[in-house]
Amino acid sequence: MAGTKALPIHELPSSGPRGVANGALDADRDSSYSGVVMSLPSPQDPLATATDSSPRWLATCPEDTKDVLANELLSLGVAEQRPLYRGVAFEASLETGYRAHLFLRTASRIQRIVADLPASTAAELEAAAAAVRWPTWLRPDRPFTITPVLTDAASRSLGEAAVATALSNAIARGFAQSAAPAPRYAPDSEATYLVTLVAHLRAGICTLGLDTAGRALHKRGWRLPGHPAVLKETLAAAVLLLAGYDGSEPLLDPMCGSGTLVIEGAYIALGKAPLIHRGKDDFGFEHHAGFDRALWRKVSDQARAAKRQAPPAPLFASDIRPAFVELARKTALRARVERHIAFSTSAFQDISPPAPRGLLVANLPYGERIGRGETGALYRDVGRVLRERFSGWRAALLVPAEAPREALGLRPRREIPLMNGALEVQLLLVGE
Repeated sequence: MAGTKALPIHELPSSGPRGVANGALDADRDSSYSGVVMSLPSPQDPLATATDSSPRWLATCPEDTKDVLANELLSLGVAEQRPLYRGVAFEASLETGYRAHLFLRTASRIQRIVADLPASTAAELEAAAAAVRWPTWLRPDRPFTITPVLTDAASRSLGEAAVATALSNAIARGFAQSAAPAPRYAPDSEATYLVTLVAHLRAGICTLGLDTAGRALHKRGWRLPGHPAVLKETLAAAVLLLAGYDGSEPLLDPMCGSGTLVIEGAYIALGKAPLIHRGKDDFGFEHHAGFDRALWRKVSDQARAAKRQAPPAPLFASDIRPAFVELARKTALRARVERHIAFSTSAFQDISPPAPRGLLVANLPYGERIGRGETGALYRDVGRVLRERFSGWRAALLVPAEAPREALGLRPRREIPLMNGALEVQLLLVGE
């Protein structure tokens, strides 16, 4: 994808296969990269690791939003990309890598690649891994754990325990050779500052990566409890970006719930880095050897300075339940964007457009949220209100794949399959 021109995200093609690789777990879980299918690199000299050239990274995401993530990377100036199943591999400087952790709205996690090693047997893997300069990657005072990801029959025949043992032994040997104290291997630890090494094995090759995210990247640091059906922040951002929202037009969420969509919208409109409010030592890379605190401070300061003072166009949010409106307001305050959003209490059937044109975005309730018998009636009301009052607006409606979409009476210009957790949903884009 080198030299690829960035497209408007809402014009990118929809993503590829929706299935999960054999034996894979959800790549969007907090602690797993198991859904990612790596390409087949050639085994290299284990001493020629990513520290010797431009750093290599891997950003993971649901497969259905991979194109959005790729375009986000392009906007950060990252042209050297390689799409993978449920992820995008890329090369970028340490500074750009740090910036990606602050600005990527749709990434689930990020790794920094350490090396690609031959791994036909556990002994071969241990010998190759022992030659890696581990003191340049791991700190003696930070315990580490190893997450093996075995994606084919050959790697599964080795077994997770053998892979973890081979790598932990290799790391101990590597530190012994350098006469440096070794970090503690803590496979079952819940230590506060636990470094995670991901070992992805396929076709006799082990790609080693250090988790640089720490907590999953949808955890922005501002969510409050209190809503039964929260939308993950990364999915909310993907919905807005797929709808072509850039903050230049009014945004309305008339079923705001806990406020995730409109808060993510405010961040986009302000050009605000979505992870800027994470606390000190919250990112994984802050606990790796070679962490450049001065560079990280520079990148963080630049991100804060780049934020607009006010959004170019207004943002509005409402809900039928006053308790949800108050929750959304408090959450927006915690996210430090409350003053940029106009909140109100209203049933969808009673709303009026707050501007002649704009984008209406909604995660339509369904099933247990409103009672299955009421879903059809609500969808008919939504379609009627949009046709009668919002003819000048575009709409982005997130609905379950099994929802009675025909009751809306709308003709979407595009339907995009997505996953909301384990639920298959469709993003319906209506209007120009």
